[in-house]
Amino acid sequence: MRGRLPSVTISIKTKLGSLVVVSVFITTGLLLVALRTETELRFITVFSVIATLLLTQFVAHGLTAPLDEMNKVAKGISHGDYTRRVRGAGRRDELGDLASTINRMADDLEAVDRHRKELVANVSHELRTPIAALRAVLENVVDGVSAADPETMRTALAQTERLGRLVETLLDLSRLDNGVVPLRSRRFEVWPYLSGVLKEASLAASHRSVGAGARPHARTDVHLHLDVSPPELTAHADVERLHQVVANLVENAVKHSPPHGRVTVRARRGPFPESLRLEVLDEGPGIPESERHKVFERFNRGSVPSPHGPGSDGGTGLGLAIARWCVDLHGGRIGVAESARGCRILVTLPGIPRQRG
Repeated sequence: MRGRLPSVTISIKTKLGSLVVVSVFITTGLLLVALRTETELRFITVFSVIATLLLTQFVAHGLTAPLDEMNKVAKGISHGDYTRRVRGAGRRDELGDLASTINRMADDLEAVDRHRKELVANVSHELRTPIAALRAVLENVVDGVSAADPETMRTALAQTERLGRLVETLLDLSRLDNGVVPLRSRRFEVWPYLSGVLKEASLAASHRSVGAGARPHARTDVHLHLDVSPPELTAHADVERLHQVVANLVENAVKHSPPHGRVTVRARRGPFPESLRLEVLDEGPGIPESERHKVFERFNRGSVPSPHGPGSDGGTGLGLAIARWCVDLHGGRIGVAESARGCRILVTLPGIPRQRG
């Protein structure tokens, strides 16, 4: 019987009705006492009024105190303070339900505000690579390093087109957590695709090391190696999303590599048709086992001593989070795998979805 009592809901109407009934009983009881003891009616009336007022004040305080707190929290939310919460959400009446609703609303608004700020950071992080590559091509033409021939212009056009697609992709990022971002999967050849991704990464790194306003210690000493087996391997995925995954993993691996280190991108066939098993390995200090569960969280930069390569700026802590979003969108998996040296990130993509029925 005691286990069922906490689940009983007592509405405000019931409490007010009980207040009226108790007040009537108090008045009636005092009246009966007056008749039996021949006490003057005026004294009984005064006692009855005082008792009723005290009881009403006690019940009214229990009803109005939560409303005052709700009013303060609501005013705070209207001014952008989403950290305050209403106490008394455990009450078993309408006020408890209202307090729970306000707290859930504050949680949702706080999450929306946090996602909005993170989206701005995501956009800045993702636009950096194609802009750097495009700037490198144009600066080479202006400085006379390369001629403005059709091949060079096609490279610049490809970067511009990728930049436009990336902007559209990042605008969809706010809806990614809700699972409503479209996935445009198609079949592609893995070797030429990954080769192009690594070439863009090398070009962007070279530009950051010599371009105007570049970071003074950008990593250009790390060797990128591609290992695809079999060479004619094909996969089925959204190439734009997968580009985000590979580019961010490679950039993260380069930052953590030792001087003149080596980053290997390895691709193998998965267990299902057109599925893909992708690994990115570096020779850096690796990730402690205690940190592996949170390396894909937003803005996480790790706590390893000297976690980045010489002169690395450490990034914004968004690259691995973006990679995880894109892999989750495919229905795949990403994680830190065991490695004898450095860090090994393992990505598995499911390939062609299975037909039901």
